[in-house]
Amino acid sequence: MSARVIRLHRSSGTEPITLGDEALVAACGVGDLAALGALYDRHHEAVARFVARLSSRGSGEVDDLVHDTFLAAHSAAPRFRGASTVKTWLLGIASNVVRHSLRSRGRRLALADAITRLTQEPVAPPDATLQANELRSAVAEAIASLPHDLRVVFVLCDLEELSGAEVAAAVGIPEGSVYRRRHEARRALRERLGSVR
Repeated sequence: MSARVIRLHRSSGTEPITLGDEALVAACGVGDLAALGALYDRHHEAVARFVARLSSRGSGEVDDLVHDTFLAAHSAAPRFRGASTVKTWLLGIASNVVRHSLRSRGRRLALADAITRLTQEPVAPPDATLQANELRSAVAEAIASLPHDLRVVFVLCDLEELSGAEVAAAVGIPEGSVYRRRHEARRALRERLGSVR
């Protein structure tokens, strides 16, 4: 099934110009918003179906994800090399947009849950609450006492829950170094917090 072709008219009013998907991506790469609109017209239904299957969300959120996909495609257009069809390229971008959206949504929900738990009235006896606060304070101080390189890796891996590969890319070190620093950070924290219990 071939993609629908859009016909653009030359300003002189002579013969129409027919652009294929690859040409439209190239035009997007130099900032042509009309070309982006043409790509959207051709592929938004396929992208919307794909996003809906990946995300299991309502149509409003699917529309937002489709919109974000085409904005990301506009930014990525200069790097398109034609290794796949334009439709496949767009679906790959959509996959990343959905993944990032789900991840950030999960973080937002976890943060909201943590805030809710922190703001609820304590049901524990005052001495247990005091002990919990002291432990929380000791953990925060222990993390703050870590050398910067170990603290960064520990926070990204264990608190922000990024993968080793993501942390390596973010910090600019080999993935093996991430795991070594994480191990050293955990060992230092165990040693420091062992006396707190």
